[in-house]
Amino acid sequence: MDKAIGVIDSGVGGLTVVHELMRQLPKEQLIYLGDTARCPYGPRSKEEVQQFTWEMVDFLLTKNIKMLVVACNTATAFTLKDLKEQLDIPVIGVIQPGARAAIKSTENNQVGVIGTEGTISSGAYAQALTKIKSDIRVSGLACPPFVPMVERGVLSGPEAKAVVSEALRPFSNNKEMDTLILGCTHYPLLKSTIQEVMGEEVTVISSSEETARETSTLLEAHQIMNRSDLVPLHQFYTTGDLEIFIEIAKTIFHESNFQMLTIKQANISTNKVW
Repeated sequence: MDKAIGVIDSGVGGLTVVHELMRQLPKEQLIYLGDTARCPYGPRSKEEVQQFTWEMVDFLLTKNIKMLVVACNTATAFTLKDLKEQLDIPVIGVIQPGARAAIKSTENNQVGVIGTEGTISSGAYAQALTKIKSDIRVSGLACPPFVPMVERGVLSGPEAKAVVSEALRPFSNNKEMDTLILGCTHYPLLKSTIQEVMGEEVTVISSSEETARETSTLLEAHQIMNRSDLVPLHQFYTTGDLEIFIEIAKTIFHESNFQMLTIKQANISTNKVW
């Protein structure tokens, strides 16, 4: 089936999910929309997040997508249920896949979750984890500085180390936690720094790989897998600064993959693209 898979995120973080989708599903075309103009979603109200998410979805529906991946933890927490109920295409979020990956990883049932204020306050990860394994202990921590820093393109170096160290300080005395979920798709872009701060004894989980695997399973289940041998051309859209978006995309994708992308700026309220 030659329709594309749509992927939405509050900014550039969802590109980490797209990268994994491209690796695991090389025949599938992807259309990505990052709402960088209104990022971050974490501090916003549930109603705002729902409104912005539906505006992104409506934009992608004009592209005739066959499936939707919500590559934003805050949007997943607040809108996934409604999206699944109201859309007639398969919809997947990033919270359940991340929770399943953490369950597989932890050896002592002590799991930490870092994310935006909205994701942590929603309790979505704790609910997903305990639904799978009732005796698991979950510690949540909001890290508000991470998303704005990533959106500026600061992914490593002294500033990133200082910000990450300060934000994760509340976890410094938790010696029992053996698994940490990156509960925001922006955070894998800081993974090496987060790992350094947390220490090698903690397994840092990104939901990207698990999300891509579940996407593949859904495509097969709904019999909408692309069988063409043509190399897909992917479409990326951002609502904010185009140059910053392109620079961050270049750090995520190898040059060969980057050649398969078209990147444009979009106004999702008017569906105007330039």
